[in-house]
Amino acid sequence: MTNANLPFNASQQQLALLRLVNWGLKIGLILFATDLFGLTTPPVILSYVLIFEACYVGFSYRFHRLSMNNNGLLFLTLLLDTLFWATWLYFTGGATNAFVSLLLLPIAISAITLPRWAPWCLTIVSTIFYTLMIVDITEQNSGSVMGHDMSQMPIDHIMQANQVMPASHSMDMGSHYLGMWFNFVISALVLTVTVGFIAKRIRQKNAELRYLREGQLRQEKILALGTASAQMAHQLATPLATLRLLTDELVDTHHDAEQLELITEMQQALNRCEVTLADLRLATESIREQKLAEQRVDQLVATLTEQISLLMPEAQLNISIAPQVESRIVLTDMSLLPALMALIQNGIQASEDNQHQTRVDVNIGLSQPKQLSITIRDYGVGIATHLLQTLGSNMVKSPKGMGIAVLLSHTSFERLGGKLYLKPHPECGTEAIVTLPLNEQKAS
Repeated sequence: MTNANLPFNASQQQLALLRLVNWGLKIGLILFATDLFGLTTPPVILSYVLIFEACYVGFSYRFHRLSMNNNGLLFLTLLLDTLFWATWLYFTGGATNAFVSLLLLPIAISAITLPRWAPWCLTIVSTIFYTLMIVDITEQNSGSVMGHDMSQMPIDHIMQANQVMPASHSMDMGSHYLGMWFNFVISALVLTVTVGFIAKRIRQKNAELRYLREGQLRQEKILALGTASAQMAHQLATPLATLRLLTDELVDTHHDAEQLELITEMQQALNRCEVTLADLRLATESIREQKLAEQRVDQLVATLTEQISLLMPEAQLNISIAPQVESRIVLTDMSLLPALMALIQNGIQASEDNQHQTRVDVNIGLSQPKQLSITIRDYGVGIATHLLQTLGSNMVKSPKGMGIAVLLSHTSFERLGGKLYLKPHPECGTEAIVTLPLNEQKAS
């Protein structure tokens, strides 16, 4: 069963082969081991049932992939397995059949592979069938005893029968059948509860391991990106310093107004590059030394607004902050501000591409009593649905790039104990929701 929810790497093909083995076991016991195991000679109707079961086994083997990710269809096939086993057991001895415990096999499989409701349902069905077989064999025994005509038997035969089969014999057999019934019910309950619990724990462990593997792969990608960024920043420092000297010389040697305007724009671009490189150095040192600083939320918002005005003067940024969070404290490092700015820059670009305006709304409030929520909404065309689940967790191809900015931002928030969620806005655009833990104490 190739299902992400299953704890074991079983497959529907293996389950179909198991059905074939079960069918062959039924045929073999009828043909070669009826007397050996004390089975009842089956009637002709069982032959038709076995032929129908053979068609079912062949169909399940041929189309085993149909129920690969369908819990309902898998449960239906296990229910049919239970019905076929119950039918075979009924016609070959009923409750006294030595192989009656094979009714527990579908319960065990469902406890491992299906949700908790499935083994309980199969336990109820199997118990009903076994109860009916117990009742049937009890009635047969009592009927066979009552059916004898004692008046036609000689006196010595009646006395011998009473000596061989005392009056308490039927009562003892009834107690024996009741014990068999309790044994079956207890076995089914143990499988349902114990095996189901173990399977649930294994599913949880597999999910945790999968999450840890994904996190490790993401950290390896981040480390590679960080190393490449540090190398490029080091390589850009010298050219930027050279460009700064050249622009200063141009300012001193040119006095034409149009040229001075162009030189001013060049200086602004250089300022932005220099500020970004300086922030990158500070962020790298902060992350390496694992320094965390306490900062008021209103101060964080003021710094964010200042940086946006300096580095993205064309942005139409609308920031609203709830009064109850202004004085709250959040733990930050040098990577938090660039991570928020990267999301805002993506929003500005999306709004400009869609509506030719650089409008972005930022709402800051509380999502929980001790959790800060920062919602960044753009007015773009939105993100494709198949990218929402992976964007921020892995590098994905998109029309605008590989989603590296969102991946780095998500990693920065996670390091601070936060999360990043992306969801489409009902009207248009996308909402990036950032949650960060708040400190216990308010700022004085």
